[in-house]
Amino acid sequence: MTILHYVGGPTALLRLGGVRLLTDPTFDPPGEYPVGGRRLVKTEGPAIAPADLGPVDAVLLSHDQHPDNLDRAGRECAAAAPLVLSTASAAERLRGPVRGLPAWESYAVGPVRVTAVPALHGPPGTEHLTGEVTGFVLTGDGLPTVYVSGDNASLDVVRTIAARLGPVDIAVLFAGAAQTPLLGAAHLTLTSEHAAAAAAVLGAHDVVPLHFEHWGHFTQGADSLVAAFDAAGLGHRLRLPRPGEAVEL
Repeated sequence: MTILHYVGGPTALLRLGGVRLLTDPTFDPPGEYPVGGRRLVKTEGPAIAPADLGPVDAVLLSHDQHPDNLDRAGRECAAAAPLVLSTASAAERLRGPVRGLPAWESYAVGPVRVTAVPALHGPPGTEHLTGEVTGFVLTGDGLPTVYVSGDNASLDVVRTIAARLGPVDIAVLFAGAAQTPLLGAAHLTLTSEHAAAAAAVLGAHDVVPLHFEHWGHFTQGADSLVAAFDAAGLGHRLRLPRPGEAVEL
């Protein structure tokens, strides 16, 4: 049984093969959070406190440089975890239990094999502005294959992952068509239409969007996701848990 417990924003507890994996921990309250000379506005706090999640076997951290993916309380949560899998740059900055996992390399967490996969946090050529980001593919004997995208905005990246490791059974896609003054009108995460296209490319029978609400820089939300998946004939694959809700996948 695979269960995803939605905390809010990019944060969810995924229970797979008896292993408990936490994505991008964010537990701070609503407010303004600085990123360089800019500020991101959080509009809603987490539905579940870290203490109420229970034990975590590992944190899957797509990147550490933005407070909407790792905030102050999230850093404390990650530091207390036995293992954090993330980028090489995050491992260098955070240290502690953080292990940098290069793209296409794997690490075993119990029966779950975690493979790091590429992610592009904006248009090609903007990596020097947005920083290093990773996604993850989770596999194991007798387990469904799960893709956790992280802050990826590129369908080409999804196609590469699908060709190399697909198809996948469950896709956890960071959506929301995020925009900030850093890149103007460019999207830093998947649009709703691209999320639907990614689901088709991956062959996923269950798609759970994360990171499309609770922050002011998202330009598309739940209604847009439903419309895009319905238009693509994939509405039956879309799962939209409410904050605090657990869904069986």
